Amino acid sequence: MNIRVLLEWDEETQGYSATCPELNFVSSCGETKDEAVTNLKEAIQLLLTPIPEELLEQNGPTETIQLAL
Repeated sequence: MNIRVLLEWDEETQGYSATCPELNFVSSCGETKDEAVTNLKEAIQLLLTPIPEELLEQNGPTETIQLAL
């Protein structure tokens, strides 16, 4: 999968930020461009990792509601 990454230098923190707009603007940072991109890859992998089934199991009564934003 190829994705677009925006790399920016942050003068205040003296580091780079890496952001992926196509994946809900998931982002990370690092002292170097390579570190920021490596950290972003890890963040994307965590984002795309399925939630384990045992965490999705319902242990009691549940209620479904609609939320309007």
